[in-house]
Amino acid sequence: MSQVEVHKQGHRLMGNYFEISVVDDNADYANRCIDQAVEEIKRIERLLTTFNDQSQTNKVNAMAGIAPVEVDAEMFDLVARAQRISALTQGAFDITYGSIDKSLWNFDTNMTALPSKEIALESVRLINYQNVILNPERHTVFLKEKGMRIGFGGIGKGYAAEKAKQLLKSLGIKSGIVNAAGDLSTWGNQPNGKPWTIGIANPQAGESPFSYLSISDVAVATSGNYEKYVMIDGKKYSHTIDPQTGLPVSGIKSVTIISPNAELSDAMATPVMVMGIRVGLDLINQMRQIACIIIDDQNKIYTSRNINIK
Repeated sequence: MSQVEVHKQGHRLMGNYFEISVVDDNADYANRCIDQAVEEIKRIERLLTTFNDQSQTNKVNAMAGIAPVEVDAEMFDLVARAQRISALTQGAFDITYGSIDKSLWNFDTNMTALPSKEIALESVRLINYQNVILNPERHTVFLKEKGMRIGFGGIGKGYAAEKAKQLLKSLGIKSGIVNAAGDLSTWGNQPNGKPWTIGIANPQAGESPFSYLSISDVAVATSGNYEKYVMIDGKKYSHTIDPQTGLPVSGIKSVTIISPNAELSDAMATPVMVMGIRVGLDLINQMRQIACIIIDDQNKIYTSRNINIK
């Protein structure tokens, strides 16, 4: 009799490393299912990419300030959900972040000073989710200002992970993990019947986790300043830019969001980092079925209510 095992594949997708793990007693079937999940992620990448002029995202961007663009229902619904998260976070999450003047931000050794507040504000003047006009009847997306751009960097990986998980479940895979470069979507249990154990990244030590969570049927996403940042006058600034000031955020090393949905976890991690510890935790504590772990620059850990770190 075949043994129930974890079958894994790793792939470079959406500019990131994805690892898909499924539990099954048939290795051939498990790998065929993973292959289908990979194709699904590639399909989503084609839909959302800004690196192809023919993608729906770039067609919307090309017509900014000119005319609405009709998009697929899938794309329209994703933009609509993104708009709701923008409203919820008062603009800390914003898919028009693609409008930022990237020439100011290279976050390398050449960056020795922050731009002035005036220049920083000018760099983000086109970022405004309220200038994305949706027409539900015609399924159109219109960017009001010329030069505006939308992008799905803050929600796309989570969306892809969630869609891949849904596809695998529809194929009869009872448990597994889709790991989209650290954004995890889990369902079911390990072959031994226990929940999946995942590590929360340690901002000080890259690969080694500072803590573990036992999870099943939830999604986890982490946003941190430990991979890309700059030191100016002894202070660490994250590559995460506050869309309302144009300046990089500081004070928080990482934010981990746990929720039932990978798209939501992905979308909420960065805005909590932008909002700061007190405001971010206050927002999470008002939401159902969502939890948060924050590590500040002094390595102090803050958690939302009802979370147990071991």
